[in-house]
Amino acid sequence: MSIHERNNWTDFRWDSGKLSAILGNTRHLQGRLLGRLDALGFPLTEEATLLSLTMDAVDTSRIEGEFLDPEQVRSSIARKMGIENVEFVAASRNVDGIVDMLLDATQRFAEPLSRERLCGWHNALFQSGYGGVTKIDVARYRSVGMKVVSGALGREKVHFAAPEPERVPAEMEKFLEWFNADCGSGARAVSIDPILKAAIAHLWFVTIHPFDDGNGRIARAIMDMQLARGDNSPIRFYSMSNRIYGEHRRYNDIIERTQRGDGDITLWLEWFLNCFERALLESEQTLKIILDKARFWDKNREIPVNARQRSVINHLYGNYGKSIEFLRTSAYAKLAGCSTDTALRDLQDLVSKGMLSVDDSGKKTHYLLVSPANIRIPKGN
Repeated sequence: MSIHERNNWTDFRWDSGKLSAILGNTRHLQGRLLGRLDALGFPLTEEATLLSLTMDAVDTSRIEGEFLDPEQVRSSIARKMGIENVEFVAASRNVDGIVDMLLDATQRFAEPLSRERLCGWHNALFQSGYGGVTKIDVARYRSVGMKVVSGALGREKVHFAAPEPERVPAEMEKFLEWFNADCGSGARAVSIDPILKAAIAHLWFVTIHPFDDGNGRIARAIMDMQLARGDNSPIRFYSMSNRIYGEHRRYNDIIERTQRGDGDITLWLEWFLNCFERALLESEQTLKIILDKARFWDKNREIPVNARQRSVINHLYGNYGKSIEFLRTSAYAKLAGCSTDTALRDLQDLVSKGMLSVDDSGKKTHYLLVSPANIRIPKGN
């Protein structure tokens, strides 16, 4: 039996005693990081938001098997937010669509969530009218049954069967009423911590599964919207989608088990809080990188560099540990779009200016940024 087949299925239950310690820890860590972010000043908080939203857009799509170009995503976000000093590149329609949804959710978090708004998000994700190669209902609730399956044809495993389509409008009306209020539902009509509400909202929405496609991405946007409400700020300094992508098998397993349960969602909330804490801890390192970048350019502000050199250095800071493991001549040439001879001259020039150091301890020579905080960039193995 699926959870939605039970009477009063949204009267969720949980063991507050099991959650209190981890909830307290995440609240403390979140407050500490928000304080640190405030001390950075506007330009660096803007960069933290750009980086976090880029990870959100890329990784919420990767969870669904869609791989977006991070540079297109970053450029689209910067352009739509009016962030300067970012190299703009042309973005595809699907990139602009996911960015439009995330920005609407996180930058307009205080506005009510409505059916029309959700349909707008859905339209942004599926402007072609297709989910993959399948034509779908776009910008309206689904009109057919929905099952989440895996496995080869003829040996499919059904992980979840959503409510019948005729139930969706009423179920969504109830969800939206709850989400836009500051209290719970049913027997638990009491104040809910904003982080717990983000977790419940995510689970509730994916259980209804109101659209033909895109439910996971929209559910994570709703989660981000509620987390922004909890922070009471459009500034983003952590990415839950990035952390969920790293644990997506466990994420899917916990959701499936909870949807087959009896309404006790303690296991899901416990996993969500621990995942949120890990996202916050990772954001500490992100803030260190952003601050290090600012100090790097301040330290070297009188040193002339060409556009290729500046672009590659900013790329290393903006994609710390993600895009390349070693900065070699070939990697520099690819990033800068130049010949290997030009790349070698640029690299040697940066070494002579004290902005890069040479590491020839391995089989091939590679280069590291001379970090003010002695952070190893690129991260390497």
